[in-house]
Parts: sequence; C-alpha cells; structure tokens
Amino acid sequence: MTRFARIYGSSPWHLLTLTAGFAALVAAVATMKPAALWNPASWWQSIAVWFVAAIVAHDLVAFPVYALADRILHRNNGQHPRAQHSVGNYVRLPAIATALTFLIFLPGIIRQGGLAYKAATGQTQDPYLARWLWLTAGFFVTAAVAYSMKLLRDRYTAAKDPTAEL
Repeated sequence: MTRFARIYGSSPWHLLTLTAGFAALVAAVATMKPAALWNPASWWQSIAVWFVAAIVAHDLVAFPVYALADRILHRNNGQHPRAQHSVGNYVRLPAIATALTFLIFLPGIIRQGGLAYKAATGQTQDPYLARWLWLTAGFFVTAAVAYSMKLLRDRYTAAKDPTAEL
C-alpha cells in the first residue's frame, strides 16, 4: 500500500474514484451526444451556455462573496484563538444548504412553468417559497442548537476540570 502511494501519489481509492468519475463523464457525453449541448434554435437554452454562465457566475461573483464572508466570519479581533468558539461551520453549513435548496426550489419559487405544473399535478406552485423559508429556518435553528450544545458541553467540561483547555 505504501509503495503504491509512493509511486502514484495517493491511495488506490483516489485512483478508483477518478477512474469512475471519468467513466461517468464519457458515458454521459456518449449518451447525450455533443450536439445536444448546443441548441441553434434558441442559443440561450443551450446546456453549454448555461454551463459557461454557471462557471463565470461562480468564479467571478459567488466565490469572492463567500470568501469575503468567510474571512469576516473568522477574523480574530485581536483575541487568543482559543478564547472564543468558532461559529464558522455552524453558519457555513446552513448557508450552503440554504443556497443549494434555493437553487432546487427556484423554478417553483418564481412560478416558472406554472401551467404545466398545474396540468401535471393539479396543484399550484404557491407553497414553494414558504417551504423553502421553513427549510432555511430549520437549517439555522438546527445549527444554533448544535452550537449551543457545544458551548454547554465545553462549559460542563471546564467546570469539571478547571485545567482543561476550551
């Protein structure tokens, strides 16, 4: 195992995962055909255009925004690093979950395809926004409860053993 890692540079699982990923990519392109990526009748509905737009939007807009937010969240304010509990992951995880579920619920929230949805299901898209907001609230409440439990556990540990570090 160490000889393989020395030669390859990582574990066999890494090689297996990469091979499986490339095989899935080849299978998707072979099934879909490259012509399906471009729609000459309405170019803005092409998969290739949306893919490039997603890359540009992420790299030029979203990444700087959440990198700045993460830097602001983790600034130290001149205190000792262990003097305060880091809330980074307790904010980051529900924020990512909120953003991903927003992308999933977006067509329903903006009522895109409302007539087709009504014809297929017999229901309206009215509850999508409320459901997304409830999910978002649930994500952040769960994170707040988990962070509170961590603070209580650390206080209990410190009270039991005053020499223990927080």
